[in-house]
Amino acid sequence: MPMSTRGHSMTSSRGTVTRPIVVNYTTMEKNSSPPQDQPNNPLHGVKLTTVMEVLLKHYGWEGLAWRVNINCFKSNPTVKSSLKFLRKTQWARDKVERLYLQLEQKK
Repeated sequence: MPMSTRGHSMTSSRGTVTRPIVVNYTTMEKNSSPPQDQPNNPLHGVKLTTVMEVLLKHYGWEGLAWRVNINCFKSNPTVKSSLKFLRKTQWARDKVERLYLQLEQKK
């Protein structure tokens, strides 16, 4: 197992303290990618932008605002502002994703 130990110096009120940093190079892979299989996640690989586009095409802004009661769908709605809000607000994103899944199950 190739390992590298380097010292990391820190200065404190008691003087310089050296703490070793251990790096295990056998577990680091250059072309590692995240796991692709998520069989229990129906939204895996579906971008939030795609979710919004599908819902807008099917329901329109008024239909979305009626089904998901959030101001970004009611007051001066745009895809950009809605995406920004949904990325920051998990409860609203959950409702939108649930609506998308319901629509996809009907197809």
